Amino acid sequence: MTEETSKVPSATTVPEGNRLSNVQRFNGFQDTYDQHRPEAPQEVVTLLTQYLGHRPSLVVDIGSGTGLSSFVWRDTAARIIGVEPNDDMRSKAVDKLMSLAGAPTDDQVQAAEMSFVPGYSNQLELPDGAAEIVTCSQSFHWMEPVSTLKEIARVLREGGIFAAYDCDWPPSLDWQVELAYHELIELSEQLIDRHVDTAEQAYKGNKDEHLKHIRESGHFRFTKEIVFHHTEPFTAERYIGLAVSQGGIQTVFKLNLPEIHAKLDQFQALVTDYFQGRTLPLMFSYRMRIGIK
Repeated sequence: MTEETSKVPSATTVPEGNRLSNVQRFNGFQDTYDQHRPEAPQEVVTLLTQYLGHRPSLVVDIGSGTGLSSFVWRDTAARIIGVEPNDDMRSKAVDKLMSLAGAPTDDQVQAAEMSFVPGYSNQLELPDGAAEIVTCSQSFHWMEPVSTLKEIARVLREGGIFAAYDCDWPPSLDWQVELAYHELIELSEQLIDRHVDTAEQAYKGNKDEHLKHIRESGHFRFTKEIVFHHTEPFTAERYIGLAVSQGGIQTVFKLNLPEIHAKLDQFQALVTDYFQGRTLPLMFSYRMRIGIK
């Protein structure tokens, strides 16, 4: 095990600038998350490698979750480190890695060129200039941007790339289905506001401000937003599962609030009726904001 992966702080200690509620929002539904969420598109690897100009020696994926945004680098990067503070999410990534490596499970495991470790975005246990690419997939909005970008700039080599990328929820399908999806998500957030003290709620930033934060940090000489699309096969089960995998819905489930059930039943019926047992190719729209040090 290398020096930079052996000193990562325990995920139970929360450094200044982080919220424990943000980490705990993802407790207990790693299997649902991993089954229904999209993997990072190959376009991410292609674009970032193109901007770097060569095969990356080290990619650090912050907020790596169950590894959906980390495993995509296996055939390209010489080494990948996924950093994830949530024990449940990280354990799923480790299980997947172990199934590939055929090794016994360990909390801080390294198989060949890939590892998953506990840690936070503004306290990375990596040497200065260690990474050539740092990514945040569907995660930067959960982080404190100023301290996070300062830390990312520290661990990036000169000419290294930071990329924060997100897809729009849900994938494009039908306006009535998508409207029902948004109404379901909105109801979940309303229920959380009603039943959870503000101080105990998870806080997420505005994704539309990612590029602004990167530019205003002063750490990057070139910044840009790249827009692209990615298609994945969907059944009704997966489309419903994608909605259920959202943190707000899961929080309502944990609170045992029955008000969500009628709206969820309506959504499930609408989706099932639309798909009619079919598997359909659905388009995700992605926005990737990059900064080059």
